[in-house]
Order: sequence, then C-alpha cells, then structure tokens
Amino acid sequence: MGSETTATAGLRVGMVRWIVVGLLFTAMVINYVDRGMLGFLKSDLSKEFGWSETDYADIVLCFQAAYAVSYVAFGRVMDKIGVRWGYALAFTIWTIGHICHSAARSLVGFMIARAILGVGEGGSFPGSIKAVAEWFPRKERAYATGLFNAGSNIGAIVTPLVVPWLTLTYGWQMAFIITGVASLLWLPLWIIVYRRPRESKLLSPAELAHIESDPPDTTEKIGWLRLLRVKETWAYAVGKFLIDPIWWMFLFWLPDFLGKRHGLDLKSFGPPLIVIYLLSDVGSVAGGWLSSKMIHRGASVNRARKLTMLICALCATPVAFAAFADQLWVAVLIIGLATAAHQGFSANLYTLPSDVFPRSAVGSVVGIGGMLGAIGGMVMAKYAGYILDKLGTYTPIFVVAASAYLLALGVVHLLSPRLAAVEIKD
Repeated sequence: MGSETTATAGLRVGMVRWIVVGLLFTAMVINYVDRGMLGFLKSDLSKEFGWSETDYADIVLCFQAAYAVSYVAFGRVMDKIGVRWGYALAFTIWTIGHICHSAARSLVGFMIARAILGVGEGGSFPGSIKAVAEWFPRKERAYATGLFNAGSNIGAIVTPLVVPWLTLTYGWQMAFIITGVASLLWLPLWIIVYRRPRESKLLSPAELAHIESDPPDTTEKIGWLRLLRVKETWAYAVGKFLIDPIWWMFLFWLPDFLGKRHGLDLKSFGPPLIVIYLLSDVGSVAGGWLSSKMIHRGASVNRARKLTMLICALCATPVAFAAFADQLWVAVLIIGLATAAHQGFSANLYTLPSDVFPRSAVGSVVGIGGMLGAIGGMVMAKYAGYILDKLGTYTPIFVVAASAYLLALGVVHLLSPRLAAVEIKD
C-alpha cells in the first residue's frame, strides 16, 4: 500500500471513520465559534462595561483556569466512560456556558460564564484525540487529527461572518443565545452515530480490519501517577505548555491587534480574519498530511513527525515582525503563516500520545498535556494584559510567539528522541 494515498485506501476499505472525523470537525467549528466570540466583541464590550486590558485578561484567565482543570479531568472521563457520552457531556456544558454570556452584566458575570464554557470545552480535545485513536491506525492519525483540528479555523472564520450581523441586528446578548441554541443540533447526531469501531453496525469487515491493523496494545487502565513518571508524558505536556498559549493569544487578542494597529472594527474585521484562518486550515491539513505521507513512503514515525514539526516551527518565526508591518495585508500574511505553522505543528504534536502510549492511556495523557497548555495560556493572558497596559505594543508578545515552536520541538526531541512505544511499569 506504500504508494497509495490515504483517500484511495479509504475508498477501498470504507469511509465510516471519515464520517466520525466529520462529526469531530463540526464540533470543533462550534467550539471555536463559542470560544472566539468574546474576543471578537472585545472592543465593543470593553467600551460598554469599561474594561481595562487587565480586566479582559482576567476574564480570559478564568476561562483558562477552568479549561486547565477540566482538560485533565475530561481526559480521565473519556478513558472511564468512553468518548460517546464523555463528549456529549462536555458539549452540553460548554453550550450552557456559551448561552450564559447573554445574561452577564458585570465583570464577574462574564468571568462565571467563561468558567462554565472552559469546563465544557476542556473535554473537546481529549475526546477528539481519543476518538481518532479508536478509529484510525497510527499511519492515518496525524491526517485525521489535522482534518478535525481544521474545524477550529473554520470556527474562527464563521465568527466574523456571522457575529457582526447577529450583533448589529439583534444585539450581542441574542448573538450568544442564537449561536448556542443552533449548535445543539449536533448533539443528537453524535449520540446516534458514534460507537467504538467493534460496536458500530456501519463498519464493513474490511474497514474494521484496517482500523485494527496496528499491533494490539494493552487494555489495562493506567493511573495518572504512573503516567507522570514517564518522560514521554512530559514531552507532550511541556510541548503543549509552550505552544498552546500562542494560539490562545491569536484567538483572544488578534481582533484587538488589528483594531489598534490597522484601525479595523466590527464591520471590517471579517476579510483579514477569514484570510488568516483559511491559511490556518491549510496548515492544519497540510501538516497532518505531510507526516502521514512520509510514513506511507517508509519514513519512521519519529522522522516524519519531527521533520514536519521543524518545518512548521521555522515558518512561525517571521511573526516576530508582524507589529512592524505598516500595510494591513502584509501583517495578515505574516500572521496567517504563523497560524498555519501552529496548526501544522499542533496536528503532529496531538498524535504523539497515540503514537507512543496504549489506547487506554491516550485520553489521560492528552488531558495532562491540555492542562499544562491551559496553564501556559493563563500565563500568556496575564503577560499580554501587562504588556498592553504598560507598553501598548504587541511586539514583545509576537517575539514570544515566534520562538515557542522551536523551543517546543527541542523539548520533545530531548525527552523522546525516538518516539518509541513506552513501557509503563508498576
């Protein structure tokens, strides 16, 4: 099968696993619309409620803190009760949190709504990564991860297309209610369709055999304390700590940067943000495709993942100069390249737990990494608020963004030089 593309292989053995990816993709679109709306409305809400940069950073901090705790907790939940009901629970909680924004009338009210949103959204990636580990052989996981993760960029594109019209027509409160209620259409589809592969009545024997083509691994439940003693856990977790805050920064502060540096507002944010997140989509899919293609052609998982991550890390470095660009579209292209690089890097980093850990531990490892990533996001939120209040420039923030990926790759390689399967001892 060496020279066949993933698409050709999928046509031969069946396509049900790609339907699962489609559901994960759609959930990620909804996730990032809900997550990104506050950042998009930051300027207007800051004027209405009198927020300082530090106030806004504290609202983001509440989301990140709840997300950090929930991420690691939901990693365990996914391993305990399974992805079907675990993801349904997470989705329900975050939708309630999203709608609760409409009732907020104070700084504390927005903090509470963001915290509820963070609790629910903390389950999205542990559930998605575990679903990919259940439904895909190792050689397809980076590509599948890149596809569902592309939903985060589509969500960021949908936001500037939908939110301005809803806000200007019905007000920001109804914008939160309408998007929240509409997203609930996804939930029954997920509950009806998702099963573990061996429990699914939709799978052909050929596709099930393809999904289970990797050597079998242990089904033993592995506790957190045992995982924390394994350096590969820290390779993933520290990598997340370093790169996740950069994506949070783009998501929560990019509209503000474009407004302050280039004079954009609620009516004009759309085209630049759409271009940036379309480029991010390209990076997400291309990053997952590239490493999967290398593996199909005979490269080791270690070489394929890390070479792809190195290419992405180098592509992120020009963002250090984004604040110096006087022309809007030059800045957009620099930032778009960096967000594409992030998504390509992230698609490969997300596969590391399923590359080296048994399936029964994947949710927990992803949860540990996500918790550290959210803690990194908390640090970035306070740093960004402080820099903008004191210096009024995004340059120091972009310099951190430019260097994070090379540092993360160095940590991953130092702690897991071969990406070999781990042996977890009692």
